[in-house]
Amino acid sequence: MNESKQIEVLQHLAETSRENSPRTQLASLRVSPGAYLAMASVITFGSALLLRGGMDFWALFAIGLAWFVMPLLALNDRIAFDGQLLRRRGLAPWLLTFFSGRRQELNVAELERVDTSAVRTLRRRGSVRYRYRSQLIGKGSGFVFASGGKRYREMLRKLFPLIHEDKLDARTIDLRKYLSEPKTLNQDVKHLQLAPADVLDDATLDFKVGGKRDHEIAESSSVDSPAPGDIERAQLLRRLGNQLRIAGRLREAGEAFRRALNVIPHDPWLIYEFARLLRSQASALSDARLLSRARAALRLSAMRAGSDAGLVSLIGETLLECGETERAKRTFQLAIELDEKNYRARLGLADVALRTGKLAHVIHHYREAARGATDKALARYAGREAEYYARLNDDDNYLAIELRRINWLQNAVRVRRLAARVTNASILIALVGPYFAPEIGGFAWAFASSAVMAWISSLLAARLLADRRNPQLSQ
Repeated sequence: MNESKQIEVLQHLAETSRENSPRTQLASLRVSPGAYLAMASVITFGSALLLRGGMDFWALFAIGLAWFVMPLLALNDRIAFDGQLLRRRGLAPWLLTFFSGRRQELNVAELERVDTSAVRTLRRRGSVRYRYRSQLIGKGSGFVFASGGKRYREMLRKLFPLIHEDKLDARTIDLRKYLSEPKTLNQDVKHLQLAPADVLDDATLDFKVGGKRDHEIAESSSVDSPAPGDIERAQLLRRLGNQLRIAGRLREAGEAFRRALNVIPHDPWLIYEFARLLRSQASALSDARLLSRARAALRLSAMRAGSDAGLVSLIGETLLECGETERAKRTFQLAIELDEKNYRARLGLADVALRTGKLAHVIHHYREAARGATDKALARYAGREAEYYARLNDDDNYLAIELRRINWLQNAVRVRRLAARVTNASILIALVGPYFAPEIGGFAWAFASSAVMAWISSLLAARLLADRRNPQLSQ
């Protein structure tokens, strides 16, 4: 065996030993228990039917399975991160791996997209409570993180800084930069002497954004330029405003941004982040006027962005979220003029083209994104999307199959929602009805059983229809 062969063998052995060696767990958090709660509810309903049928032993067994075994499985089901791999651990994932032969793990380098959605769970005065849900997708695998507690924040701090920024949407970038511990956030609020939330209840965000025009800035820059200490404090207020926005403390975030904008009114990043705050407030309060102000602030930020292609592409993404399709398109085009290989702008243009039904443009932009991607996973994602839409564009049979799949998927989702409502109403009638007429209870239980079966069937159908079909192109 020559030296080169020996070196290759030794390298292979070293890699194998590293793969097999135990890794240090940096962070872990529980999987969202929604699936376990749904299963527990279905089993509980089944136990009620068994009890009505006189099968007391099996009814008791089902109750124990639903309210003792399922919670234990949910508590044991965790997502762990060791600095390189995301793994799902627990008894239920082990059983799935045993029967499917596929381990639930994903290398950080193989991540393709990270998308985060925010759901308002509570609104009180100027604050809302957000529940964030981050979906990580890569190479046929996916993980979902739901916010709640210290474990979630620890996972984000360990994992998200390792992910290429082009793989993150705007909300995920905000979480990576500004998610903070509640105690630390309260200390920063006291340190920077923000007014308490109850004092800010009557405050308004109707203040001027952007300061003077560009020619006025040049004329007066030497006269009224802020002191270095004021600029440093304004940057601290900017960061605090973003942290408060992520935490849902929107009134206090508005006050922090107001003070920062009074000192540095021309900072394009500050104006962009203030626009995102306005959008959050507009969504929380259902205020069209605030949404209009958010759009205006985004336009101003784009004007002040200069040659910062990264900021311009983020502005375009937020404009698209605000419903400004045409302006978002122009903003993405500006970002590409500044940087021809801007991956985020290419994906944004593909999204705009998809919304307007221009499949050829969608394919072009995805292919350009794949060509200019600096990461293998990014190139793979864009290339796969380009191939998918190319098939839709070139093969009428495939297009018909996909349209039929999407229609069935939408119908399955509608049936599932309707079945859930009918089940709840039928159970309520089944519990109350016998006090008025004995026949009502039996009819309601039968109706609830049918609704539960429809709910389970629609759930399974939605799971099967969620994945794209990959038939061969017609010859």
